[in-house]
Amino acid sequence: MNLFQQLQHDYLLHQSRRQFLSKCVAGVGSAWLSSMANNAFGANPSLPGNLSHIAPKAKRVIFLHMAGAPSQLELFDYKPELAKYDGKSTPEEYLAGQRFAFIQGVPKLLNSIYPFHQAGESGQWISDRLPWFEKVIDEVCFIKSMHTNQFNHAPAQLLLHTGNANLGNPSIGSWVTYGLGSDNENLPGYISLVSGGKAPSAGKSVWGSGFLPSVYQGVQCRSKGDPVLYLSNPDGISRDMRKKAVDAITHINQQAYAETNDPETLTRISQYEMAFRMQIHANEAFELKDEPQHIHELYGTEPGKESFANNCLLARRLAERGVRYIQLFDWGWDSHGAGENEALNTGFKRKCQQVDKPMYALLTDLKQRGLLEDTLVVWGGEFGRTPMRENRGGQDMKFIGRDHNPGAFTMWLAGAGIKPGFSFGESDPIGYKAMTDRVSTQDLQATILHTLGLKHNKLTYPFQGLDQTLPGVTEPARVVHEIFS
Repeated sequence: MNLFQQLQHDYLLHQSRRQFLSKCVAGVGSAWLSSMANNAFGANPSLPGNLSHIAPKAKRVIFLHMAGAPSQLELFDYKPELAKYDGKSTPEEYLAGQRFAFIQGVPKLLNSIYPFHQAGESGQWISDRLPWFEKVIDEVCFIKSMHTNQFNHAPAQLLLHTGNANLGNPSIGSWVTYGLGSDNENLPGYISLVSGGKAPSAGKSVWGSGFLPSVYQGVQCRSKGDPVLYLSNPDGISRDMRKKAVDAITHINQQAYAETNDPETLTRISQYEMAFRMQIHANEAFELKDEPQHIHELYGTEPGKESFANNCLLARRLAERGVRYIQLFDWGWDSHGAGENEALNTGFKRKCQQVDKPMYALLTDLKQRGLLEDTLVVWGGEFGRTPMRENRGGQDMKFIGRDHNPGAFTMWLAGAGIKPGFSFGESDPIGYKAMTDRVSTQDLQATILHTLGLKHNKLTYPFQGLDQTLPGVTEPARVVHEIFS
């Protein structure tokens, strides 16, 4: 057990190291403090030599979360059997004992409202909603047998990103930066970007550090203005003045740590120092105006605005600069049919238009730059949508919607050794339940960690008397080896 592990372990057992650190803060202790303060941005001493458990296929992850859960039946999961029963009452066996968010009584089965066709050399099925993305369909692997045990947005988002439907657990990006750190000491190892006008239903907890030290939490950045609020110096404050202030605060915090042995003091040290470095490096990384015109045309970006397109381009720029985990949340996919913005025949169409070209551009750009081979790109929502039409009382039937469906949904992955032009797993003939080669959210988490060279059952942290893991200590999880080339 190295020094970092020993001190961390002793803190968790509430054993004070005040005397040791007060004697060593000028020597080994101060060196360790400096290392720990930058831990989320560089090497993690908790893994020997910062080596992965296994040979990594990816250096970084870009996770594109469509918050609200897009309908797999209108995008990727073609179900010709469902067309035969379109408009017919749902059989009782599909309703008995099931929980729904808004469906009442006996709903009607609903075929996809958009036509499907086969595309690319792989012949994968896709609807007509994503004509740009269709051009790169041979680059992706679809998992059509995803399932979850949560049917409300916030718990399902928490489960997908933290391994637990309740608050308080670290997000996957926090686990990754805890295990691997970042390749850039001047930018956070874990950055989240939000588009669509709202944060995800689960809030900032989906990029929080939970019981891990808060130095590992995701940093929410903006695609317009300062990347982080208050990053710029106030009027009358020069960079030299700010550096002197940061140095003084760091000295005080080091003394406080020597007295209290509180690891959150280390987080404060790293946050002040990182903010100082980010004044130069973050502003440069987030300056979309530096990109040539043909790149803006590729993504459909508009510098100065907050959009999914801008965030996709930022994701590529951050990937180039060594950010380990990049998380994009795009709000607005909750297609209940309760109004124009939540209908499959109106709001859903707009959302598809907003993400179609940027998704194509991101995969194309990464591949052209040689980044796709060591970048894992993940796309999906927190659950799927039902094969029956939503029918809550008083609903305007000119708007078409589907209810939440934890039983089956589709996600896709690309890059980093993922088998391209491939489809894994199946849902049942009407797309209601995952049937063949089922993949849980915990399986997906284990697979993402595996891609980065981390074993989900070996990346642990002591908390509440257990060696905690991302998928949890009670839920079985497996790596989906079948989707790798």
